[in-house]
Amino acid sequence: MSLLSIRSPLSRRNWLRAATAGTLSCLSPTLFAAPSKPSKARIAITLDLEMSAQYPKREQTEWNYEKGNLDDATKRYSVEAAKLVKELGGVIHFFCVGRVLEHPSVDWLKQIAAEGHAVGNHTYDHVNVKATKPEETQFRFQRASWLIEGLTAREVIDRNIRVTTKALKARAGIEVNGFRTPGGFNNGLTDKPDVQKMLLDQGFTWVSSKYPAHLYGKVGETPTADIFESIVKAQADAQPFAYPSGLIEVPMSPISDVGAFRATRWSLDAFLKAIRLAVEWAIENRAVFDLLVHPSCLVVEDPDFRIVRLICELVRAAGDRAEIVTLDKIAATIIK
Repeated sequence: MSLLSIRSPLSRRNWLRAATAGTLSCLSPTLFAAPSKPSKARIAITLDLEMSAQYPKREQTEWNYEKGNLDDATKRYSVEAAKLVKELGGVIHFFCVGRVLEHPSVDWLKQIAAEGHAVGNHTYDHVNVKATKPEETQFRFQRASWLIEGLTAREVIDRNIRVTTKALKARAGIEVNGFRTPGGFNNGLTDKPDVQKMLLDQGFTWVSSKYPAHLYGKVGETPTADIFESIVKAQADAQPFAYPSGLIEVPMSPISDVGAFRATRWSLDAFLKAIRLAVEWAIENRAVFDLLVHPSCLVVEDPDFRIVRLICELVRAAGDRAEIVTLDKIAATIIK
């Protein structure tokens, strides 16, 4: 016997007439209900712990070969940002390039984790997970090819991820929380089921690899209304989903700091406007926003932490319509 015949004595013809008129009060109100939106917008503040070329000086590009060799200013900024956001009631999700764990002290990173912030895997040398040739995985290996001699690109990538997880645990006592690819891809890992499998095999359940396409404008020029409109529109393409493999994708939300400040040379005020518009869209639509920034860039461009302050203020003003969370909390809500 069908559910309808149990719940309603109406004939099929009368039932159809009642359904058309919207008078099926005798039926369960949830029977034909559309899926509801999440009750809150989920806002993430993520900081990638790596050095950025052209910072602190424009001509400084050696960092491309030493992405994990964090300088003291970057470490201090990371610690201070973590402290500030915690005081404002939020949390940060950091992604660590493993090579920094070779430094004499990692107390600063332990402090961040001890305060309740999450720390994820960002590979050991900041490698390109979509590279198909060993020498294409990282600039460092073009200069020092003997470091990967005899290895395939897949083996280089697999090891780079695996040893970072081990190093975080062995050196800092940190259990890795998720994985972010160096660089973002417009299509995420859709075209790389082998990389999805690699991550799943290493125990990761989610990844942050997608960065939607959007307009940037001309270098050195104030972004126009269509640029901001493009960034807001891209937020809909930056929402989490599951790949057919079961791996969950939590995209990065435009616009990134290096994209705005380094590539296009925006002012801080322009960047703040873009972030405000994007976060307000997420709050209005009860969606996800995942801030993508780098302490090595912000220590120069935003020394007073105006960006993270703005996000915390927007979320606080939204009341019960928004919350600041780590990416694993977002991933946990996605149905595979």
